[in-house]
Amino acid sequence: MKFSVKSWSKGGSRAGVVHVGSCSLETPALLLTTRKGLPAFIPPDHLSSLPTPDSRLFQISPLHFVEGISSKAISDMGGLHQMLGLKEHVFVANPRDSIISLPEYQSTNKMGASFETPCGRLLIKPAQYMEMISSLKPNIWATLADEVPAWVSEKRNRTSVDRSLRWLDDCLKSAVAYNTGGAVFGSIVGGSKIDERKRCAQEVAKRNVSGFCIGGFGLGESIDERPALLSAITECLPEDKPRQICGLGLPEEILQGVAAGMDLFESTYIYHLTLGGFALTFPTEKIGRHDPGDQLHDTVRDGTKINLKATIYSHNTHHYLGFFRKIRDAIKGGTFEDFYQKFVETRRNHIVAAALSA
Repeated sequence: MKFSVKSWSKGGSRAGVVHVGSCSLETPALLLTTRKGLPAFIPPDHLSSLPTPDSRLFQISPLHFVEGISSKAISDMGGLHQMLGLKEHVFVANPRDSIISLPEYQSTNKMGASFETPCGRLLIKPAQYMEMISSLKPNIWATLADEVPAWVSEKRNRTSVDRSLRWLDDCLKSAVAYNTGGAVFGSIVGGSKIDERKRCAQEVAKRNVSGFCIGGFGLGESIDERPALLSAITECLPEDKPRQICGLGLPEEILQGVAAGMDLFESTYIYHLTLGGFALTFPTEKIGRHDPGDQLHDTVRDGTKINLKATIYSHNTHHYLGFFRKIRDAIKGGTFEDFYQKFVETRRNHIVAAALSA
């Protein structure tokens, strides 16, 4: 993996390019959430209908593969790319999945990190996690971390940083680390404490990692305290390595992360919109309005059944990836700060107007 920054804005946002194998992707970029390596709602043969190459960046959780096909079987096939037949896609592995594999800090201990999953509560140890990574062979993978919500005590927060740094070293020293075939991103935690965020970022930056995965966000911190936390992290990191962040999903949160210098975003926003049957549009887009009485149906006029969720998901993905393209264009044009401010104001006014007319 290679990464380079091409443009900077006055406030710290940046646009770059990450090269993974034969795929080149512009940043800031969106990671599409998946279930066992495939996006929800849309069948594999329809993936080609999504915008390329922006839609080829997939977020996966190794915990999804605890049940079902064994790690050895996946490894014997040659990894996830070979198993799914998606050789041109980029898989980014992180144990946390903000949909169905959520960190469970109360059950996490010195042995490993605990997660609430459809399989029940799982305790994942570093050695076990590395076996998963070795079998899946993702292009990029984040080290195991102890993520805690914003309201934990200072002692518990400090412990989470100590554990995450220890597990980082365990992952890097693992006997199978050489067999992963991917770039490693060091996980940075620290909850809502600026000093712990700094300490963790400084220590991770000393390790031999290709990039950074900023964890612990979207777990109870307020949107107002995020800028200071993000700034504390980024000022400790080198500029020539990519930064992934988890837990920021709404457009306003994405812009907040971009303003702080983040490059890759794990977001469940379009997943939840599609699950609720909502089609995404932005106030700045010129789109014809439907009659208030119009309703989406899974049957067209000639009686043909359609996959409505797949149609909505494709629509939402196109729009959200378009939103990221506009962000990149604004950074390159030196107008990101104006774009950020106008977008938030316009969206707020749009929401207020929609609520008043309801």
